[in-house]
Amino acid sequence: MSDCIFCKIIAGQIPSKKVYEDELSYAFEDINPAAPTHILIIPKRHFSGLNTATAEDAAIIGHLHLVAAKLGRERKIEDGYRTVFNVGPRSGQTVFHLHLHLVGGRDLAWPPG
Repeated sequence: MSDCIFCKIIAGQIPSKKVYEDELSYAFEDINPAAPTHILIIPKRHFSGLNTATAEDAAIIGHLHLVAAKLGRERKIEDGYRTVFNVGPRSGQTVFHLHLHLVGGRDLAWPPG
């Protein structure tokens, strides 16, 4: 999608601090981190969010979580981290390209936000 900031990041048109990439996904440091580890993990194929996902998207959604687990191990935050999909404007979603937040490296309170 030509006007999507995350699509532009994947295409290399906007710089990012890449931490992981494979054929399906791209992960980079959040520019406004909420914790010592705050990584955004995005599918390379554009779709706007979990609320528009279909059964065909199940594999990529699972893949994003497996990438988060891998990055959590690499960052040594396995004692506590959170994965979050914000869905829609009322949740705080501001970029409408599905993205999974990996947040950790500090104590996380509940309930969030």
